[in-house]
Amino acid sequence: AILGVLPALKTPTISNLADQNWLALNTILDETTVRTIIPRLKAAGAHGIVEYPLNKIVV
Repeated sequence: AILGVLPALKTPTISNLADQNWLALNTILDETTVRTIIPRLKAAGAHGIVEYPLNKIVV
């Protein structure tokens, strides 16, 4: 459900955590998207959302 809401530069990075019931998901979003996407992610069940600035993308 969360992946359907979440845009990404290419595809989100999904990592396993020590607790096998949890995953970490990282993605790059356009700054203008953040205000609207966070409420949608929370409504889809996302927890522990962290936003941090991005210095550079090299593609």
